[in-house]
Amino acid sequence: MPVAHFLRQTLSPAGQAAQHLAPPWLHSPMKSLVSRDFADLADIYRHNVNLCLIERTFPVDMEHFVYTALARKVGVEISLRIDPLQFDFGEIWPQASALPGYQTWLDDVEMLVGAFCDLFELREAGFRLYTLDKAMCPRFHVDRVPARLICSYGGIGTEWLPEYALDRGKLGMGACGKPDDCSGLILDPTAIRQMPAYAVGLMKGEHWEGNEGRGLVHRSPAPTAVQPRRLLLTLDML
Repeated sequence: MPVAHFLRQTLSPAGQAAQHLAPPWLHSPMKSLVSRDFADLADIYRHNVNLCLIERTFPVDMEHFVYTALARKVGVEISLRIDPLQFDFGEIWPQASALPGYQTWLDDVEMLVGAFCDLFELREAGFRLYTLDKAMCPRFHVDRVPARLICSYGGIGTEWLPEYALDRGKLGMGACGKPDDCSGLILDPTAIRQMPAYAVGLMKGEHWEGNEGRGLVHRSPAPTAVQPRRLLLTLDML
């Protein structure tokens, strides 16, 4: 697919290999890139970037599909390995296939899987799709993966903290059992950011080479009365 090939040609893993060995970036502050250009996902290879957030315009028919599926509580919980060149994407959510806008949504899922695999030169991706009515990971944390793509098709989006607004020493055991809002982890509560619905967030985890102690700090949002459920897609490097 054209977008995915552009991503790979723009900034591929092979082209960045030598830069992973260079030490100066180790002490530079991590930052997040927010864009409306899908090709900017390739900036995840830049050493001081731990989040590429691509904001997208929600197609009307897909928005209607997601709203209807969540309102009717058409549930889904899938976790599998997907080879985008071999997988029949029509198998993902057959219970929702009769709803208007389903094919538009399915085409977008297929595009994201293909682009993710092409960007990282993967044959397969770890694919998870859930409908959720509670926060999956309510505490701020980092992922123990090289990189993860996340897209909240409906409901509240994932929350994250910019580097200046957190104390990494308070993550996990460093919180001494205290909740995030009392542990000292959050240095500036007004700085908590949220990924918009349909946006594509590509974030580095702790297992990205040379990124130990620098993975994006994020958490699942708490549902609200207005948005009690969400439809969440994640893709992992295998």
